[in-house]
Order: sequence, then structure tokens, then C-alpha cells
Amino acid sequence: MTASSAQDVPPPSPYRWVILVAAVIAQSSSAFVLLGIGALTAFFRDSYDLNGLRTGLIVTAIALGPLFGLIPVGRFLDHHSEGPIISGGALLMAAAAAGAAFVESYPLLLLVLFLGGTGYAAAQPGGAKVVSIWFPDEERGLAMGIRQTGLPLGGALAAAILPALADGSGLRVALLTAAAVAAVGGVLFYFVDRHPPVPPDRTGYRFRSEVRRALGQPEIRRVGWVGLAMVSSQFSMISYLILYLHDDVGMAVTTGAWVLFTTQMGGVVGRVVLAAWSDRVRRGRMVVITASVAATAPLVIVLAFVPADTSLAALIVLASFLGFFGFGWYGPWVVHVAEVAPGRAVGLSLGIAITGNQLGIVAAPPIFGLLLDISGGYLVPWLTVAAFLAAVAWRAGSGGWRWRRAVLSAS
Repeated sequence: MTASSAQDVPPPSPYRWVILVAAVIAQSSSAFVLLGIGALTAFFRDSYDLNGLRTGLIVTAIALGPLFGLIPVGRFLDHHSEGPIISGGALLMAAAAAGAAFVESYPLLLLVLFLGGTGYAAAQPGGAKVVSIWFPDEERGLAMGIRQTGLPLGGALAAAILPALADGSGLRVALLTAAAVAAVGGVLFYFVDRHPPVPPDRTGYRFRSEVRRALGQPEIRRVGWVGLAMVSSQFSMISYLILYLHDDVGMAVTTGAWVLFTTQMGGVVGRVVLAAWSDRVRRGRMVVITASVAATAPLVIVLAFVPADTSLAALIVLASFLGFFGFGWYGPWVVHVAEVAPGRAVGLSLGIAITGNQLGIVAAPPIFGLLLDISGGYLVPWLTVAAFLAAVAWRAGSGGWRWRRAVLSAS
């Protein structure tokens, strides 16, 4: 780069860090609802007298909405400002949580959660697009990792707060609390958001041709399989870890919630550390992503064979590692998708990739619950999750790419 061209590029605005904090809060507040529903599955099961499959469908319902909204929202993000989109999505999730607090029939509960869940379609691609606009290349991995802590941070707070509230004051109070948190986060981001120093290119493109172009990239397809496997594992743990510890280990629901809290907090640390590491890996961010998948599979197997007399301290250690790799992978994953996105369609590419993840979020909890009902125990479901992870880790690490060699070349 010549001196004159370097002068044409303005220095990064200090306000980018304010935007980053606001984006973390906005996603945390939305995740407080999304993952809070998973943390409350034991209370939904008792309130509605549900079996394993129907319990899993509660998480599926709120996760199904984004499946239909991510690609349209991604395209919208490529043409319009991110602030109102992110804020509106958070407010829609708040309305869903408030509505769920007052419905009494199980089908209506699923409908309310489905409609509100469409709001989360704005949180993931919207926040990722904000970071990709405001931060330069050399900071983007770390910034995206920090931004992506919003999901496990919101989930950790939900696991720590909502089951205790539901146990002491009732399910309705817990759901109304989740609604209030989501609303505050959405309103805050609306007032903090402003245009970046260098406006993004929002010129038009042909929707169908860009979709075909994105899906035609082998790297998008490969990263899509990784995302599908990891979110399937992640939401299986969010939906059933507390129930598993209660039913098989004999742990109180509120104590099991703290184990889930530890898992989520491990993800908070992992998303920052793994994303920062991915900035330093010379051969690509997929090195870190695939290593995370490969580490998560054996940890899930260990979880499946936890004996009934396992100490809380041992479970906390296991949960920390599960969270670090099993939840922390998402930071470098999102940066990688944004960087390999073709042309001007960053938002659209993020929407397509995260839609694949959403399939895992939608399908994994009820499939896990169905396997639980059929087998009569948690061993088969956990081992199925581990087998899927192992298969995807092997596939992602093949095809001419050797992640071990790349790790050794990291500086």
C-alpha cells in the first residue's frame, strides 16, 4: 500500500468499542430468552406433563422461527442499517417470552415461542455484520469473539437466574423476567447505534444468483456441516443437561443449573480465546474450528458415562471444558463465514450459514428426546451426539487440509 492510499483509509473509530459492547448486550439479552427456554425445560415438563420428545419440542419451537427468517434478514442487512433490525428482533423475543408466561395450552405455547423466535433471526447475522463493518481485518477475529460471547453469556445468566426464579416464584415470573431483559437490550442498542465512519457498500445484487454463488462454494458447505454438528451438541446440552443431572446423577435442578451456567461461561471464555487464536493461525480459522469439534466429541462421551456419585467439583471441571470447546467454537466460525462470503453478500452468506445451524437447533432437542424415550436412558442420545461430532471432525479435517500441521505453524 502506498502512502497516499494509506491516507485514504481513515483510522478505526474509537466508537467501535461502544458499538461492540452494545452488540454484546443486545445479543445477550436475546439469548437470555432463547437459551432461557432451554434452562426452564424441567419446569415446562412438570407444568405441562410432557414426555422427552414434547419437552424437546419447546426448544424447537423458539428455534424454528429463525430458520425461516435468517436468509431474508441477511439480505435485508445488506441493504439497510443494522440497528433497527437488531433492536426489533430483541423486542419481538421479549414479546414471545411475555406471551409464553400467560398461555395455558401446550400447542399455543409452541405457537407463541415460534412467532417470537423469528426475532432471533436478526441477532446473529446483524451483530456479525456490525463487527465486520466497524473493525479492521487485524482486529476482526478478537472483536467477533467478544461479540459472540453474547450467546453463552446470556445463556449463563439465564441458567443462573431463571431456574431459581421459577423454583421460588413460579414459571410465569421467570418468563416475564426474561422478557424484560430482552426488551432492555433491544432498546439500548437502538439508541447507541450509529453509522460507521466508512459506510458499507449497500448496492444491490441479484438474490438468486448470490444464493447460488454462496452455496456453490465448497468452504461454505464445509463450514455449514461443522456448524450443524456443533449447534446440535450445544442445544442438546442446553435442553437436557439439567434434566440428565437430575434424573441420572441425582442432582437438584437448581444445582444442575449451575453446572449449565459453568458450561455457558466456559463458552464465553472460549469464544474470545479461540477467536483471538484464529487471528494468529496462518493456515486459516478452520484450524481452530475443527480442533474444537475434535475436542468436543470425547468430552461428550465422558459426560455420557458420568457415575451417580460424581462430585460437583468434577462436574464443574468437565462443564468448563465442554463449554470452552463445545460453545466457544462459534467466534472463529462466524468470522470465517464473513471472510469467505462472496462479493457484497456478507449478510446473505451469514444468513445462509446460520440457517444451517438453525436446522441443528430445531432438530437436535426433539431427536435427543425421542432417543431418550426409545432407549429409556441418556446413554444412547449422548453417544449419538458424540458420534456425529466425530464424523464431522474427521470430514472437516480431510480433503487436502491437515489441521495438525497448521496448528504447529501458528505464530
